[in-house]
Amino acid sequence: MTDLFLTPRLIPILEQVKRFVLEELIPLEKEIHHGFHHISKIIIEEKRPKIRALGLWGLHLSKKLGGLDLSLVEFGQLSEVLALCPFGHYAFNCQAPDIGNYELLHQFGSSMQQEKFMQPLIEGKIRSCFAMTEPEFAGSNPVNLGTTAILEGDKYIINGHKWYTSSADGATFAIVMAVTNPTNPPHQRASMIIVPTDTKGYQFVRNISVMGDTGEAWSSHAELRFENCSVPKENIIGQEGSGFALAQHRLGPGRIHHTMRWIGIAERALEMMIKYALKRELNQGETLADKQVIQHWIAECRANINAARLIVLDTARQIDQKGAAAVKDEISMIKFFVPKIMHETLDKAIQVHGGLGVSDDLILSHLWRHERPSRIYDGADEVHKSALAKSIFKKYK
Repeated sequence: MTDLFLTPRLIPILEQVKRFVLEELIPLEKEIHHGFHHISKIIIEEKRPKIRALGLWGLHLSKKLGGLDLSLVEFGQLSEVLALCPFGHYAFNCQAPDIGNYELLHQFGSSMQQEKFMQPLIEGKIRSCFAMTEPEFAGSNPVNLGTTAILEGDKYIINGHKWYTSSADGATFAIVMAVTNPTNPPHQRASMIIVPTDTKGYQFVRNISVMGDTGEAWSSHAELRFENCSVPKENIIGQEGSGFALAQHRLGPGRIHHTMRWIGIAERALEMMIKYALKRELNQGETLADKQVIQHWIAECRANINAARLIVLDTARQIDQKGAAAVKDEISMIKFFVPKIMHETLDKAIQVHGGLGVSDDLILSHLWRHERPSRIYDGADEVHKSALAKSIFKKYK
């Protein structure tokens, strides 16, 4: 953590949250062999009540909703600390996609939508999902969608096919991106519509088996179909045709949440690497820490993580000041830069631990598998690199 972005009110909160993660959540990792369903039960029944009692519930919420009214910069630093444990965000009820859906409904939802869908979400009574990606179209470009929502009277009739709908298993509602205005310009064709998952025509097809999948519903990725799925027209978020703009509002802060989480994972991996290198004895009393190659790896990882944190928190600061739309280059930059740093750190940590590193006795192998998709979802690395390069070229033309 860097003092440059710390605020006086954040310091005690950060200390409390970190203490809870280290003392209450990380010890639960030894229960992983019982499965994440088992851990989820412990979190809901035992850990969340403790979090509420400490006054730490709703870290991401506004004061009006019982939260702490933290800026994106402040919450980003908490997101890093929560990521020291694979289920830190879930324990504090600020996991994706729920936190993104909350932010969307908080900023753009109607009073009915906020009362019916947002309020139980922030209380942890329900979960939600976000359905945008489709198997028939490139997921990195949400302009191209096959799912349609046709207004008939006072109802939208939705038809389409989605996949990688995160956390749909057990969700109470989905926020669905669908084309409502096909004759509009490309970026004004789609809308976001709330679809309760018990609506007739909503079909849960399957959970897609993904590398590193925990088998837990709140971290699953589903395939869905909508067949003449009818919902009231008041379930639309914002105006017709505003879906792409809303997606950008949602994804900007979401990328801060993700990238700070990846930095937290890298910090955990680096600390494990350092501690193991110091204690692992080789010949004649020498340890791994005495090897120059290990020293170089640790120095490189330390520098890279520090650099990643600074660039992400600076981007968060700019989003706080100017909005996500004005910082699209920086958002692209952190989206491909930070996963690379995280994976390099995880890979070196696994290598230092040797056979132990590739076993499931440690959390490292789980993190390496689970976080590999970070270079694909929310836009593949290559897409963000091209977008950034085009923007840079434009300034010189």
